Amino acid sequence: MCIWKRSRLILLAAVIIAASFFAVAPAPAADHTVVVFAAASMTESLNEIAGLYKKVAPDVEIVYNFDSSGTLKTQIQEGADCDVFISAGQKQMDQIDIAADPSVNTDKLDFVLADTRFNIVSNKVVLITPKGAAKGISDFSNAATDKVSLIALGNADVPVGQYSEQIYKKLGLWDGLNAASKISFASNVKEVLAQVASGAVDCGVVYSTDAATSDAVEIVASAPDGSHAPITYPAAILKGARDASAAGGFVEFLKGKEATAVFERIGFSIPK
Repeated sequence: MCIWKRSRLILLAAVIIAASFFAVAPAPAADHTVVVFAAASMTESLNEIAGLYKKVAPDVEIVYNFDSSGTLKTQIQEGADCDVFISAGQKQMDQIDIAADPSVNTDKLDFVLADTRFNIVSNKVVLITPKGAAKGISDFSNAATDKVSLIALGNADVPVGQYSEQIYKKLGLWDGLNAASKISFASNVKEVLAQVASGAVDCGVVYSTDAATSDAVEIVASAPDGSHAPITYPAAILKGARDASAAGGFVEFLKGKEATAVFERIGFSIPK
């Protein structure tokens, strides 16, 4: 073979090998990853906050798992990787925090890193209907009348479902709604919102912050005063956090002015 042909073949092989290497080379990963399990009702606010935090800590990747607090709590108990847990109810956090009320943490399970638990936001519960629906629904008690054939509520293991049950028990309507099969149960607050937005039900009970995210629903009533427990979301770093320092940095950002501004604009309030 001629020398110039052999040189061309060697050069071509080198180009192919180099191209192959660069084609499969993975993109550089973030130096730190923080896995956050958070109540579904915080989806919009936390996604926005992650974008803000990226500017402050570009070497940290925030990975979210949004679902009902009960589902997230169970996943943590079953060994899922989680660095920070934000629940929509105290009960779910209590069930994995040994420092909580022993009557709640009956399994004596301890996943919460000491001195990291705090209340991050508060919320409100409202009754919503499909936008433009002309059924005269204007009060929580309307669910027990002919105005409502079906109402969407969260399951018993979902904080919004627990608040809903408290409201209707306070009104003396809970047993009647169940007996009349008027309740369409959902696994989290976003499913309740979707059922109402699609017109699959006449009304539903959600957080005010979730109602504000949809143009397909309207708020017709706020929960009566004293009808349910305070709606305060606890947050904590977990003992199994793979990078407690990175998790702590993100939690401190959640307490700061930029995150607070996002929470308040979306409709949460900050606990005193």
